[in-house]
Amino acid sequence: MAAPLSDGERRKQISVRGIAGLGDVAEVRKSFNRHLHFTLVKDRNVATPRDYYFALAHTVRDHLVGRWIRTQQHYYERDPKRIYYLSLEFYMGRTLQNTMVNLGLQNACDEAIYQLGLDLEELEEIEEDAGLGNGGLGRLAACFLDSMATLGLAAYGYGIRYEFGIFNQRIVDGWQVEEADDWLRYGNPWEKARPEYMLPVHFYGRVEHTPEGVKWIDTQVVLAMPYDTPVPGYKNNTVNTMRLWSAKAPNDFNLQEFNMGDYIEAVLDRNLAENISRVLYPNDNFFEGKELRLKQEYFVVAATLQDIIRRFKSSKFGCRDPVRTCFETFPDKVAIQLNDTHPALSIPELMRILVDVEKVDWDKAWEITKRTCAYTNHTVLPEALERWPVSMFEKLLPRHLEIIYALNQMHLDHVAALYPGDIDRLRRVSVIEEGDCKRINMAHLCVIGSHAVNGVARIHSNIVRNSVFKDFYELEPEKFQNKTNGITPRRWLLLCNPGLADIIAEKIGEGFITDLSQLKKLLEFIDNETFIRDVAKVKQENKLKFAAYLEEQYKVKINPMSMFDVQVKRIHEYKRQLLNCLHAITLYNRIRCNPSKSFVPRTIMIGGKAAPGYHMAKMIIKLITSIGEVINNDPYVGDKLKVIFLENYRVSLAEKVIPAADLSQQISTAGTEASGTGNMKFMVNGALTIGTMDGANVEMAEEAGEENLFIFGMRVEDVEALDRKGYNARGYYESLPELRQAIDQISSGFFSPRDPGCFKDVVNMLMHHDRFKVFADYEAYIKCQGQVDQLFMDPREWTRKVIRNIACSGKFSSDRTIMEYACEIWGVEPSATAIPPPNLPRN
Repeated sequence: MAAPLSDGERRKQISVRGIAGLGDVAEVRKSFNRHLHFTLVKDRNVATPRDYYFALAHTVRDHLVGRWIRTQQHYYERDPKRIYYLSLEFYMGRTLQNTMVNLGLQNACDEAIYQLGLDLEELEEIEEDAGLGNGGLGRLAACFLDSMATLGLAAYGYGIRYEFGIFNQRIVDGWQVEEADDWLRYGNPWEKARPEYMLPVHFYGRVEHTPEGVKWIDTQVVLAMPYDTPVPGYKNNTVNTMRLWSAKAPNDFNLQEFNMGDYIEAVLDRNLAENISRVLYPNDNFFEGKELRLKQEYFVVAATLQDIIRRFKSSKFGCRDPVRTCFETFPDKVAIQLNDTHPALSIPELMRILVDVEKVDWDKAWEITKRTCAYTNHTVLPEALERWPVSMFEKLLPRHLEIIYALNQMHLDHVAALYPGDIDRLRRVSVIEEGDCKRINMAHLCVIGSHAVNGVARIHSNIVRNSVFKDFYELEPEKFQNKTNGITPRRWLLLCNPGLADIIAEKIGEGFITDLSQLKKLLEFIDNETFIRDVAKVKQENKLKFAAYLEEQYKVKINPMSMFDVQVKRIHEYKRQLLNCLHAITLYNRIRCNPSKSFVPRTIMIGGKAAPGYHMAKMIIKLITSIGEVINNDPYVGDKLKVIFLENYRVSLAEKVIPAADLSQQISTAGTEASGTGNMKFMVNGALTIGTMDGANVEMAEEAGEENLFIFGMRVEDVEALDRKGYNARGYYESLPELRQAIDQISSGFFSPRDPGCFKDVVNMLMHHDRFKVFADYEAYIKCQGQVDQLFMDPREWTRKVIRNIACSGKFSSDRTIMEYACEIWGVEPSATAIPPPNLPRN
């Protein structure tokens, strides 16, 4: 086959990336040379690729700044209701290309860089990912920021500027090894430190009740230094702000030690305060009750709420008062969205500020707090729910503990009045869990302190109503909503798959970029031979390009004509990478058994990180790499089957692998994956889905038609029935010969000849305590994979299904999701009118 077009060559043909006007190109070149000159004047004569990257980043940033200032001015003058999205994670990935796309500068930059004898793609590869998140929850926050800016909402993302993001994963001898992600090593051109807005955050101390009110005294202070990152909307001149806090010790930190003469020791101890923003906790869907993590949660909340209140008080609001002092209107001007329970302390902290500092009446303060806050639940797994020991609160946040006790008492009095004598119900709905170790249930705190509670896909929101928060739903059914997740089509179509975006634009125009529902218009072309051929051609080019990348980066050679079968996500038992492994082994055994038979060639790619303390997840990675080792080196198998572990899966790797995938695996046990968003990315990029009826897969099947996905396995009802009956793994093992053979091979050391007992823990789990019932879905899964093979042998029919999936993926834009939050939770209207650009007068 012909070598794939480079992105540079392809971009020349692409309309959706902005027209490269001569003036723009000349302007970019001039600016680039100026930035490069100042970089080099400082210290060197010879420019490195990194110098070129920084020169380009600063050139693009120059185009943002005027719009950023103007947007913030616009908000100050119009004083709209402001949306505050609080999250401990923002998984942003790279910023350069996204900024060029959203400002319509991509082609101008490409042409300018080309004229200077450089390659834009090579420069883009130099940028570090901002990996300030673990997976779905953090990436969702990033997509939401893009959509809020594109919809012209006055929105702010607030989080922590971790010095070290999610670890870099290396595979050594088949095992995961973590290394620190020193992403700020060379500096970050996209952030601006704002020391003038530095704020104090208090910890420890004690509470004094005085006639003048309650005082929290003798605290330790840590300073929160804000760093602002611009968030551009798509071609609307709106640039919002993501503000991340970094911890700084005050200069009088450890004054006692200073005065005892141990000056050096005192200065070294500043690290203790600054450790708060040092590192992202690398757990996905798992609660680790460490004091440092609770400090992080309070740190972001305390700094953010001070900032919110400062902005509320000082904003212009159609009158001459310099400062707002009355908090009645607070919920009309401020919406706080809690991304999971991690920022739950916003609720007692807002109460503390209103009651103790602003002297608002308790009941009034509670009404304001509830009307302001809303909570998004992201998981139903019990091990993920945050339950902090009361003893830790007592020490770290004594006033907040008092407030939580008082709120809980009020809540329980209300419930007791409605259900007299129902003691068990009181226990179930209490924010405080009694027992050996008294704990605070943060989810319960969020539910009582918010005016809206939402799940992130229809099936998940139903589970939230009917099981996780059933008692709360009975109390206030009107609180509970669904907001099905979405992804931004700017990063996940335009940026990562320009070839596909272009053939779509050719057929239906460019409106789909900001209104993804317009993809429906592609249904007209489902039988159009030219379009079928073009879609298949783009996919093949993406596959060739990814194959070349794998060969260059990991020295792995794969067959680009094979089916690219991809499962990329965090490694977790509930996501069932083990089911995928069992399929790979089954295929291998079938090939070995009948080497002359013709098989549909497959390259199975699995990628994702395991939490460093999650033993089983690390064993799963070792199993995948061990299976690959055997299969990929078996001469009987040849090109028919390969198993590849994609090392260090992250946003920038997702942008490469997703456009190249043929098959997307979304195979969690029904009722465990809240939504999933990777599933949506694959769908819009022209992969077909094999999946269970879980999370957003249900709605994907509803949009595209169940017959256009490969749906298999137990539904939620079947899982519940099996739980009642009792899941017996051995029964499946004994009745399914291919399953038994696969398990026996893992067990006997066939895949680990140098350490035959290597996988005993995995086999023991599968046979005796598998909460996620891998064997129960094995038979249906293998059969369904057979149907995948059948269809793949008919490329025209396969591509027709692909087109139907793309055409039906419009619902899964984060623009639609944010529109629903805005109208149904925040009470704001998205604005369609663009702010005038910096070169035009403001009115």
